[in-house]
Amino acid sequence: MISDLARAVEAVLFASEEPLAPEAIAGWLSVESVDAALAELADDYAGRGVNLVERGGRWHFQTAPDMAHLLRETREANRRLSRAALETLAIIAYHEPVSRAEIEAIRGVQISRGTLDVLMEAGWVAPAGRRQMPGRPLTYATTPAFLTHFGLTDRRDLPGIDDLRAAGLLDPVSDDMMMEVVESAGEDD
Repeated sequence: MISDLARAVEAVLFASEEPLAPEAIAGWLSVESVDAALAELADDYAGRGVNLVERGGRWHFQTAPDMAHLLRETREANRRLSRAALETLAIIAYHEPVSRAEIEAIRGVQISRGTLDVLMEAGWVAPAGRRQMPGRPLTYATTPAFLTHFGLTDRRDLPGIDDLRAAGLLDPVSDDMMMEVVESAGEDD
């Protein structure tokens, strides 16, 4: 049997439309901390059809990975991203916060405004402030929704160049570009 606090945390998470940070849950329940209750719930839900998971510092319920195949028919068909949008998303994820000019310098070509708009509409990218330099360019960063969608706990879980190559995701044309993106991302950290 789980504690009353864990039950309250469960109710708040179940009713929430979006993942919640522990601080938000604690504020909702007027308690100092819900960390122990979250751990208790995560253990309680482990091995069930629904799991309690943390993505980007926020908690939510999701279908267990081994049960996802049962729900494929009920999922909305997602629109595929263009190659330019995928490259832009990868650059933002590995280099955030990054300006439009920096994205274009890494890609070697200009990006259309629509490319960033598609990523922002998907909720994966958001403006992250302005650089303190002449022109004060706007910078972009990934969102908690990006982490949730791709099943990442935080940005450090992004695959490295060796992981991408082993998965067969790099072709000879993109290999050099991805090497530059991934390796220079390590220099920024």
